[in-house]
Amino acid sequence: MPLITIIGAGPGLGLEIARAFGQKGFDVALVARDQSKLDALAEVLGSEGIHARGFTADVSRPETIRIALGSIRDALGPIDVLEFSPADRTLESVDALDVTMENLQPQIDFYLGGALGAIGAVLPDMIAADAGTVLVTTGGGSLSQTPVRGNVNIAAAGLRNWTLNLNAALADTGVYVAFVAITALIGGGRPDAEPAVIAQSYVKLYEERKDAELHYVAYDA
Repeated sequence: MPLITIIGAGPGLGLEIARAFGQKGFDVALVARDQSKLDALAEVLGSEGIHARGFTADVSRPETIRIALGSIRDALGPIDVLEFSPADRTLESVDALDVTMENLQPQIDFYLGGALGAIGAVLPDMIAADAGTVLVTTGGGSLSQTPVRGNVNIAAAGLRNWTLNLNAALADTGVYVAFVAITALIGGGRPDAEPAVIAQSYVKLYEERKDAELHYVAYDA
């Protein structure tokens, strides 16, 4: 079976992306810091007939991501789809007027550095196989003006830029890379902001392999 690996898996959007791909016949590898929470998610998916397994890693420690991805390959086989959407709410978010290198660097290290480590670990195998999909997720501030998250959005915009350039650089291969920016209060009550609804956009990107980016807007920001 094909395999999707979700970095930053949680009980909201991550679970629904796993469920959406699992219903398409994918096995699922879930990656996050807490093994007990991963086991609970895997149990939920397993009860629905989706083969899922959790692997612990910390995006802020790139070596743990590389180890986890190696363990996933050894246990479940090659990774066909990598979805990258970690979050660290302990990192300080500041207004655009208050951005300094001191509060910006941790955001760059986590989001962009984490992606460089994770995506860099799977791309060689995908390129060699001439097949594979990478889907990268951030908030909508990577595209639109949200000054209250000034430092976060710099890191997210940098990640967007690299993702789009990766897609262009890999255009002549069978590897597809796409960026998803979400402007929504996920699970906040609007039907189009429900995680299960948003997750279908990921399946569509994977199946169509056409657009390099998607700005998913579920409310007027």
